Amino acid sequence: MRSRSIPEPSRSLRFLYGTAVGRLLLKPLVQPGLSRAAGWLLSQRVSRCLIAPFVRRSGINLGDYLPEDYGSYNEFFCRRIRPELRPLSNAALVSPCDGRASAYPITDDLRFTVKHTVYTVSSLLRNEALAWRFAGGTALILRLAVDDYHRYCFPMDGTVGETGTIPGCFHTVQPIANDQYPIYKENTRQYTVFRSEELGDVAMVEVGALLVGRIVNHPVTGTVCRGQEKGYFQFGGSTIVLLLQKHVSLPQEFFHNTAQGWETRIYWGESLLD
Repeated sequence: MRSRSIPEPSRSLRFLYGTAVGRLLLKPLVQPGLSRAAGWLLSQRVSRCLIAPFVRRSGINLGDYLPEDYGSYNEFFCRRIRPELRPLSNAALVSPCDGRASAYPITDDLRFTVKHTVYTVSSLLRNEALAWRFAGGTALILRLAVDDYHRYCFPMDGTVGETGTIPGCFHTVQPIANDQYPIYKENTRQYTVFRSEELGDVAMVEVGALLVGRIVNHPVTGTVCRGQEKGYFQFGGSTIVLLLQKHVSLPQEFFHNTAQGWETRIYWGESLLD
């Protein structure tokens, strides 16, 4: 595991969220029609012209991925990595994805930021009773950059419990505020609760990107196995949040790095347990 500092918001995001003019421009950008249109365009054959420039700009080694004839940019974006490059740990809880991790103890006053929106556990799930199960536990935020591997797996063996989809929305009323920027939107999210004797309840929340970060989850019921593919994100940086109950212990490195303003680099299938 490696650490890096948590990136500051870009100049364009500071403009969109931090100024009155920017917020006026932002409102039409988050409307569902534009998102669907952009997603449709990136799924067309003509979008393949975007692949080569993205590969060069991001320094992606295509030899790390299974060879495919990509029919669109979105097909390329959710490309499959060679299995030998992502070995699966024997731990009871593994990372569901490649990403950059931040860890927070779940307290009554916990506020954390996902895609420039401030959430509590309850507002993330929009379910106070479900959120209460994780009181005293841990929120582990796994941020995927656009050049990361965008397929994700089940993090544990267990039984599927509650599931839910929360549509994104744009707030036109007085917003919640974080330390710097007024927040006027929430991203689309999907959550699944898993249960096992060893880990208790674990909630996995996928958060889509602002515009075309579509969440594609495979239908599943009953029991699941860690390492089994759960779904993938289409274009856009995306985030997965794991909510753990208080008896599940993560490596202290996660908490130390987060307190220092760093993210911990982690990969699909690596152990998440102390």
